[in-house]
Amino acid sequence: MGRMLVGIGVLIVLIGGIHLLLERIPGFGRLPGDIIIERKNFAFYFPLTTCILVSIILSFFLWLFRR
Repeated sequence: MGRMLVGIGVLIVLIGGIHLLLERIPGFGRLPGDIIIERKNFAFYFPLTTCILVSIILSFFLWLFRR
């Protein structure tokens, strides 16, 4: 149980670090295909293209590590 909790903690720290690095890339998270609806008192943002891109990249890296 302890190793699993440490592993989850390390994973959360890695995801946070990656998030901080990706924030510095201009335009990342605002790609064409991302759904953005802004109204007077309402904003809705769904990063569809960004999610697909991240999924492809993570799938590729996981495929490399499994070989």
